[in-house]
Amino acid sequence: MLNYICSKCKKTEPVTTRKARCDCGGLWKLDYTAPKFDEALIDRDTWSMFRYRAFLPLEDDTWKDVSLGEGMTPVIALDEDVLLKMDYFMPTLSFKDRGAAVLISHCKSIGVNSVVQDSSGNAGNSVAAYCGRCGIECGIFVPEGTSPKKIDMIKAHGATVHVIPGSRDHCADVCREMMEKEGKYYANHVYNPFFYQGTKTYIYEVYEQLHRIPEHLFIPVGNGTLFIGAILGLEELLAGGAIDHMPRITGIQSERCAPLARAHAHKSKKPEAVQPSSTLAEGIAIGVPMRGGEILEKAYRYDIDFIEIPEERILDARALLAHKGIYCEHTTAANYAAYLKYCELHGRTRDSLLTMCGAGLKSDH
Repeated sequence: MLNYICSKCKKTEPVTTRKARCDCGGLWKLDYTAPKFDEALIDRDTWSMFRYRAFLPLEDDTWKDVSLGEGMTPVIALDEDVLLKMDYFMPTLSFKDRGAAVLISHCKSIGVNSVVQDSSGNAGNSVAAYCGRCGIECGIFVPEGTSPKKIDMIKAHGATVHVIPGSRDHCADVCREMMEKEGKYYANHVYNPFFYQGTKTYIYEVYEQLHRIPEHLFIPVGNGTLFIGAILGLEELLAGGAIDHMPRITGIQSERCAPLARAHAHKSKKPEAVQPSSTLAEGIAIGVPMRGGEILEKAYRYDIDFIEIPEERILDARALLAHKGIYCEHTTAANYAAYLKYCELHGRTRDSLLTMCGAGLKSDH
């Protein structure tokens, strides 16, 4: 039986618990060590990210009834310096399907029949889709200003949508209040570590596709779901001897909401208090990242830097990508805007991998 470990008091709890976090307030970590990486353990007859299930903490074969074929997205060359991981080629058109597929497989496996979740749109859409797939009742809380098309997709999957006035962080507070009051399972991509076990497959896929990891990885960071998962995947490849060093990682934040980038600049161990303002990069506009301390600890451990996206350059970056056939949402275009700024500051940056994490039609509003 797998256990959670509290990140604060180190108390353990079976993963069958319905508690969203420890009684002391600490967030759960998963007491799980993946087997040593060996390409022979990849099930190449499974055409989804569950081809890596030997390295995932799956209790049984429930994933077979949950999977929608997520993962196995292509890596393409944008130019001679930049590779794009096309993670919006997913069932719900965003990379969040990686985490949701594993998390909802876990929920189904332990008998959860009703969940709530808060999201800026993409994670909520993913959770709603996978809940619809396997018959779990679902309520999704989104902040006002969320793309209407994302909301329409969530509703189409059969979930109940609650649009909450105010900030993304306030939306999360309201959702958690309902969760505690009504005893719903909190299928949240920040709180639940099963989600990161799904997002780590981003790294497994890149390695299998390229037979290496590029030297520079640019990763958007709001709540850190891809960032934490990518670090986890890289640590597992290192432990297994598949790679012999960490790539150079740059975390991307919006200049209008950069609690981690500002904290990193001041060598702080906690996210800096910021007042988020409106940004096109809505997917990473998280003023109070709940795992901020964990993200910063990893940043210092692996000499990871941060860069802030110039707001006025997001639409230009989106147009540049679109003219090359890549039609992505605004938050995704912001990744490219950040990369271009990084090159201005540090010079030409070869062998760089960027994630294309959300499709363009989602943010046409």
